[in-house]
Amino acid sequence: MDGSRPDALGVLAQVFGFDGFRPMQEDIVTAVTQGEDVLAILPTGGGKSLCYQLPALLRPGLTVVISPLIALMRDQVRALREAGVAAGALTSGNSEDETSAVFEALHDGSLKVLYMAPERLASGGTERLLINADVSLLAVDEAHCVSQWGHDFRPDYLRIGALRRALDVPLAAFTATADEETRAEIVARLFGETEPHLFLGGFDRPNIHLAFQPKNKPRDQILNFAAARKGQSGIVYCGTRAKTETLAKALKDAGQMALAYHGGMESDRRREVERRFQTDDGLIVVATVAFGMGVDKPDIRWVAHADLPKSIESYYQEIGRAGRDGAPAETLTLFGADDIRFRRMQIDESPAPPERRMADHGRLNALLGLAEALGCRRVRLLNFFGDEATDCGHCDLCDRPPETFDGTEAVMKALSAILRTGEYFGAGHLIDILVGTATDKVRARGHDQLPTFGVGQDIGRNQWSAVFRQMMGRDLVRPDPERHGALRMTEHARPILRGEASIDLRKDTLKAGGTRRAPKAMVSEEDAPLLSALKAKRRALAEAKRAPAYVIFPDRTLIEMAEKRPKTLDDMAAINGVGAKKLERYGRTFLEVITGEEEAAPHPARRKLAGRAAGDVYDRLLAVQAQLSRGEDGTGKPMSCSASLLAKVAALGPGAAEQVERLLGERLAERFGPAFEAVLDDV
Repeated sequence: MDGSRPDALGVLAQVFGFDGFRPMQEDIVTAVTQGEDVLAILPTGGGKSLCYQLPALLRPGLTVVISPLIALMRDQVRALREAGVAAGALTSGNSEDETSAVFEALHDGSLKVLYMAPERLASGGTERLLINADVSLLAVDEAHCVSQWGHDFRPDYLRIGALRRALDVPLAAFTATADEETRAEIVARLFGETEPHLFLGGFDRPNIHLAFQPKNKPRDQILNFAAARKGQSGIVYCGTRAKTETLAKALKDAGQMALAYHGGMESDRRREVERRFQTDDGLIVVATVAFGMGVDKPDIRWVAHADLPKSIESYYQEIGRAGRDGAPAETLTLFGADDIRFRRMQIDESPAPPERRMADHGRLNALLGLAEALGCRRVRLLNFFGDEATDCGHCDLCDRPPETFDGTEAVMKALSAILRTGEYFGAGHLIDILVGTATDKVRARGHDQLPTFGVGQDIGRNQWSAVFRQMMGRDLVRPDPERHGALRMTEHARPILRGEASIDLRKDTLKAGGTRRAPKAMVSEEDAPLLSALKAKRRALAEAKRAPAYVIFPDRTLIEMAEKRPKTLDDMAAINGVGAKKLERYGRTFLEVITGEEEAAPHPARRKLAGRAAGDVYDRLLAVQAQLSRGEDGTGKPMSCSASLLAKVAALGPGAAEQVERLLGERLAERFGPAFEAVLDDV
């Protein structure tokens, strides 16, 4: 190292109290201190914050840190001040005195480190303030938030590139997880034409024990896992806000210290939960993903997922909050068929372009592959991020290897059915063909005459569902967004189809699922993505006309379109509810959605809920509304709620009867109130 080494080591010891660097820290600190543009990807707990805090003290002028969470900024400012560093933050959580003190320190040039949230960049005054503040370095924490289709996207991160150009200073960006595609997006959006010095740290966290379980009385599974670790700090992640409340109550009833946390809570209450989690021993926080990014608590001993995460990157980041002190930590992730359907629907209804949604299905496939892996989970997880690894001896599958069987013949039959039907159908229809069920849909398409019809009768429907699920987990097939959920083969499948490779499958995941009664769906699973797209197009047309959605087409017409998939205007004319005028006015528009020539964007109110817990509730409310649009007996006057009204109802939690009635008004509440309340109470 060059002449900056004595200074760096001296400040490291004197200010931060460390006698040496962690792996890669020294090289990153040197590069940042020397003014290089840097993109550093280090595992959670790898010491990212030191990589910009130490250069801030070694460089002249002010270092500005863009960070996404107020709680994290306050903690880091407090820690720096305790160490004698002049640090401050400009956040919406500041008191008037705190903000005045920061402005005064900026004015007299005494401030060394300034934290601010990306949303602060939306103010034109912020750029002017920083231009006059002798900024010498711009640091970006959680840089993956710039990825527009990522799991933690923050729109105001897109402003950072312009700020960097205006300040004309070096930029150092840090994140704990970013695959190759996300890395390229970070570089393009933050660094522009400049190629940063890339530091790619290893992703292994060997102290964390990995485990997955299929859902089987999931509440009991979480309660038992927590009971075995009573007195240890932990996080339970849930897919919905309401579930955080009910599960936190169940944990408290079981004698645990537990608090709920989600984005729908008042900010003061959220801050109190954050404070208690930082200070109390043995507290469990039951949270949506709104909690945790930037949590700086080193002794979290376990993380559990009550629902399947959004992607393998989300999973890695969320479990990475455990064991940051290097001591042993444990994880448990539950998964079920409903989780997978929900995550697929989130991807299908995303406003992302088709190629991005196809990639997102691949990321979900990677997580399913981890959930149903045959061997060491750590090897599979690290391989996804491009790291080589050997069996860890420290995950549930190393502890107890699963029983497997040769699934080559079953997979070949499934792939053959996919190809012989033109890669145009989902798993449900393909399973009908394989087991020889001559449904109306199968007969209408002549699929009962295919050579593959009935060739899979030796396996039951539940087992075939598990085979398709494991095929997705191996990334042999992916849902095609342009064909509304139809399964398409990937290159990984071709050697198996040609007989050049074999494949083993797990026996334990072929067992039938639980007996919990699922709500009746409006259409079959493989037609659901197309119905969502048709509804989105109908809603957009209705909003433009300022008319109720059913004026365009009633639900039963869209359901028939989704099931029959007309290919021509003649086919469309045969759909019930499509008269001559509507065929002329809307026929081509809806055909474009069905044939995939044009993607239909979700309604803005629903799009705002994408990736949030209320999105699932919104969709269930939409389905209930469709069933009751003409009353319980189907003969009443058609009624419906606007998308924005449904979004408001979806944001409510259990026990919100009075709020539901107040939002809907007397007329709509009489038709939909009890059913909507049942959906909210069942979340």
